[in-house]
Amino acid sequence: MSVTWRHLPKPARAIAEAATGAVRAARSRDAEAFQTEATRLAALDSEQVGNVLGAVVRSLLEELHPDGLTADDVRGLVGHCVRSAAEWFPGVEADVVVILVAGALGLHQSGPEGFTLDGAEVARHAPLLITDLLAASGRSWNEVLAAAFSGIELIEIAETP
Repeated sequence: MSVTWRHLPKPARAIAEAATGAVRAARSRDAEAFQTEATRLAALDSEQVGNVLGAVVRSLLEELHPDGLTADDVRGLVGHCVRSAAEWFPGVEADVVVILVAGALGLHQSGPEGFTLDGAEVARHAPLLITDLLAASGRSWNEVLAAAFSGIELIEIAETP
């Protein structure tokens, strides 16, 4: 089933479409298509992309680990993701995946005192992590992405004076 994201504002729609392409390419282990889609995703507003993909990762982690993650859990999920992705995408970096996990859980703040990921690193690695987490959860990408956008919308409404 193909889902359109026409109901979303243009910037959010562009993120949804590019992220969907990157996740689809990662699922099919198509390195060329993945690089194309990750480049498309990296060209978008990095803060907005990070918010959306971070919300997806956080949702999946919370579902898979409702009692929280231990250090062993993090090692296991990062190791599985990196090994799986490295079979077809040799550019995967474990330290970037660790930072994505920590950031999604609110444990890592980028900035002058922390490690900062650029938009290209997020665009290349978040879809790899998401693909791995989706496989473990059995959840639908479209369902998880739609829930992430709904959550972001609720936060924005609550923060609007």
